[in-house]
Amino acid sequence: MEKTMQEKNARAKKMMLWFAMISMTMTFAGLTSAYVVSSSRADWLTSFELPDVFTYSTILLLLSSISFFLGKKALNQGKTSLQKTFLWTTLGLTLLFVYLQFTGFSEIIAQGYYFTGAASSINTSFIYVLVLLHLAHVFGGLIVLMIVIFQSYKNAYTPDQKLGYELAELFWHFLDFLWIYLYVFVSVYS
Repeated sequence: MEKTMQEKNARAKKMMLWFAMISMTMTFAGLTSAYVVSSSRADWLTSFELPDVFTYSTILLLLSSISFFLGKKALNQGKTSLQKTFLWTTLGLTLLFVYLQFTGFSEIIAQGYYFTGAASSINTSFIYVLVLLHLAHVFGGLIVLMIVIFQSYKNAYTPDQKLGYELAELFWHFLDFLWIYLYVFVSVYS
């Protein structure tokens, strides 16, 4: 009976996470659809390119997904010290990602493009919204990651008890996939 309740609890938590991720996907789908529709406006910039720093941040985010995955692999093998190392690596890579995102914004501003006002454009306003909204979700992911790190030091995860870790990892991979989608979309569609 106890095992059945744990399985039901795990399924319910996974379903809630999937529901949240689908909702987030719909939000970004709506924004990117508006981006496409807006591209027919007369004031649309046809020569805007994302700064290269966004490419570097994308690579860091991919590496963070790999390190999170390797952390789970280490957990499954009972190598908790290695698992913690991979979690800290994930955190470091993500903090560098956030830093590079703001560096990218600085480069966009240095090119003379702002979020609003006379020096703004519809393209760059959309990019600001897409990137900042994704960063808000990344900050949520950072909180989740910190909780996983904290729980790891409390030995809360074992190869048999790792639901929280798995949920965090699923959300992390979702955030990475979402960013890659946004990056490719804006790079190709600009």
